[in-house]
Amino acid sequence: MFSPEQLDLTRTTTCSAQSRRNLVTIDSILEPGQSYDLQEFYSNPDFKLLVDAIIQAKADSRTVIAFYGAHAIKRGLSRYLIKLMELGFISHLASNGAGSIHDFELALLGGTSEHVPTAIQDGSFGMWEETGGLMNEAINFGAKKGWGYGESLANFVESNQSLFKHKDICVFYQAYKMGMPLTYHVTIGTDIIHQHPAADFGAIGAASGVDFKVFCKSVSKLDQGVFLNFGSAVTGPEVFLKAISISRNQGYPTTNITTANFDLLQISDWDKITDKSPAYYYRPLKNVVLRPAPKGKGYFINGDHADTIPALYNMLVQREL
Repeated sequence: MFSPEQLDLTRTTTCSAQSRRNLVTIDSILEPGQSYDLQEFYSNPDFKLLVDAIIQAKADSRTVIAFYGAHAIKRGLSRYLIKLMELGFISHLASNGAGSIHDFELALLGGTSEHVPTAIQDGSFGMWEETGGLMNEAINFGAKKGWGYGESLANFVESNQSLFKHKDICVFYQAYKMGMPLTYHVTIGTDIIHQHPAADFGAIGAASGVDFKVFCKSVSKLDQGVFLNFGSAVTGPEVFLKAISISRNQGYPTTNITTANFDLLQISDWDKITDKSPAYYYRPLKNVVLRPAPKGKGYFINGDHADTIPALYNMLVQREL
């Protein structure tokens, strides 16, 4: 029987991240309530309708899920995500593996995001002992306990608080303290901690699999609720679509949903696009905005996360005053 050769990943060498130059630091973290010129969003009728839907979902104790890509953390929005949870505007946060890594590094090191074009040249990209070693330790331990990926990381911070000087801005840890799910949906081979010799892909898959089931449970309760996708171009839209299918397969009513995709990409006349246009096949538009809610409404919000998420937060808070 043919057996392909494998590269021995335990031979990979790592180095300390303590002296690494980080492109994002705790000084980059934005503070909710700061003044921004966000009039273009305040005057956007779709934005207003989306805010109305979130306000109504909160008032009716309906589910609001926000799936975010890692750039939401890298753009300094950790405190905004935490505050949206605290105020009850979000009831479930989800992200990809990179979202967990940048959050973990900020809490541990006070900085994250290396200069990839330089580091990839000599094979040092992502080879950080602290990040890969500690995160894999947390995931490996948690998987043995039957915990999910997010729960495993949060329990690790809880048990090693002295290591995490900036845990106050750690989104997954603050969600854990609030008793709110933060699930991570991982693709094997996409994250720097998969390069580390301590990576156990069985544990990573098991922990992320638990999180998928937690995510599916929240999606099953999403009728008359809201699903937000903050810049996840592939993982968020695909995981959401599968969770919707599972929920409907099991008989849960999930057709009356408000959805919104927040994206840097500008797509003109997105609400009039047909399958004749290449843009129709862009996953965040297709899977989040156009497909999932036959009795609901989808929106495509264009802009930088550092503008759109503060605008969303400000409008929600102002509506409740």
